[in-house]
Amino acid sequence: MKIATQFIVRFSLLLLLFAPLCGVRAQQQTDVPRRGEGITTFLQRHGRSPKLYYDDFVELNRKKLRGSKELRLGVSYIVPPLKDASSTSASKKKNSRRGKSVREPLLGKRFRDVAVTSDRLAGTCFYLVSGHGGPDPGAIGRVGRHELHEDEYAYDIILRLARYLLSEGAEVRIIIQDAKDGIRGDAYLSNSKRETCMGDPIPLNQVARLQQRCDKINTLYAKDRKRYKYCRALFVHVDSQGRGKQMDVYFYHAAGSGKGERLADALRSTFKAKYGIHQPGRGFTGTVSERGLYVLNHTTPVAVFVELGNIQNQSDLRRLVQPDNREALAKWLKDGIAKDYVSNK
Repeated sequence: MKIATQFIVRFSLLLLLFAPLCGVRAQQQTDVPRRGEGITTFLQRHGRSPKLYYDDFVELNRKKLRGSKELRLGVSYIVPPLKDASSTSASKKKNSRRGKSVREPLLGKRFRDVAVTSDRLAGTCFYLVSGHGGPDPGAIGRVGRHELHEDEYAYDIILRLARYLLSEGAEVRIIIQDAKDGIRGDAYLSNSKRETCMGDPIPLNQVARLQQRCDKINTLYAKDRKRYKYCRALFVHVDSQGRGKQMDVYFYHAAGSGKGERLADALRSTFKAKYGIHQPGRGFTGTVSERGLYVLNHTTPVAVFVELGNIQNQSDLRRLVQPDNREALAKWLKDGIAKDYVSNK
């Protein structure tokens, strides 16, 4: 009798020990697709709206898809877990700042207090990275006696974008920072080497420099992902090509990143629509493509890399040196981000 009792006790302890593991496994539902079934019909069969769950499915099964969006017979795929609508609503309400004012000193004295006029981006978090900085000016252009540095113009546009995102209730992390330069209204921006990576000196070595900003983003994201349902990183650069090469804005995403491609598409379609309004008949040739860029491959949250134009081309320079154009670029980037976010809800 005593032996039987001991056996029951030990067996009960084993059940308690393995019960959490069983619970975790039970939460991850998998299934094999039926013949002729694609991602959309697979999701519909499991009661998931393709509009809400398509990107989640691609992210969860990225290794099995291997860049392809076609399902293979005999392969078991993870079914995205159902989203809790009530908790999503509560989270948005909790993160609401509408009617308040938030202060971001990096925007400069004139713009540091931002009135939050909308909740459209409540519950979102963005990591904004202007290219180069510190000892590395990036691409260099010239207009008369003025030397134009890529890092200064990318930074000014990032700050303007941050202001727009904050005004719509988003949380913003400005990764590359200059404690002195806020949003500037000059055509020819003064150059400096003051920029830091959130307070840390920026290394001269290229790989170390890029890894530093990726590490900073990934560390922040590890905490932010628990609080915000939509986190995105945006890298803004200016290209350097031959003087005769005029370029529209280009968007890059990491290979196999369905959500990255979706954000890039939203940005491109927004820019194309804006060009159609403000420069009818001109057309827009900017594209979306995969690129094996270091920051895209080493950043954990969904990321998009933006090239704003050719700093050597005089026509493209108007996009950068005119403050109103920098403002428009920032606003269009915000509109594209908002378009992607709303479509993901």
